[in-house]
Amino acid sequence: MHYSTAALPLVLIGCLFANSPSSGEPASPAPALHCQVPCGIYGDKMRIDMLMEDAATIEKGMQSILELEKDPGTNANQLVRWVVNKDQHAQSIQDMVAAYWLAQRIKAPTEESGDAGRDKYHKQLELMHGITVAAMKCKQTTDKANVDSMRTLALGFSETYFSKEDLEHIKEHQGK
Repeated sequence: MHYSTAALPLVLIGCLFANSPSSGEPASPAPALHCQVPCGIYGDKMRIDMLMEDAATIEKGMQSILELEKDPGTNANQLVRWVVNKDQHAQSIQDMVAAYWLAQRIKAPTEESGDAGRDKYHKQLELMHGITVAAMKCKQTTDKANVDSMRTLALGFSETYFSKEDLEHIKEHQGK
């Protein structure tokens, strides 16, 4: 079923109230909230994979830029395209860190979490901040060290966040 953009807010409101007790239907159980719209289709491991894919694209862009810079007059169009592409992927990482990890997934410690919970939280914030800064530096330069730093920080974050089994999957998927 397709809806016009103008009708979309009404469709969303209808979805919100379709299973409300006042509709005469029994209320369905509340979905597990894990993304800004509780859709249930996003996965944390997939987000790390996406980050790593963006990092690989940034690295490829950097390599291509360095090669194309040898003759910028002939390669001006491709050079610009690779710069834009590299920057878009770095921005994608920054957006994911802010909107997914920091806004939704990294949880502030509670009183019950104690020192270990606070330490874990602070470590996760430090690692995600580092990823964001490395992505920014990827926009500013063609220094592969920034991509390497981003990957290292992402794997470091993964160690603080995922179960042993999930961490093995991530490392296997990244060839580590």
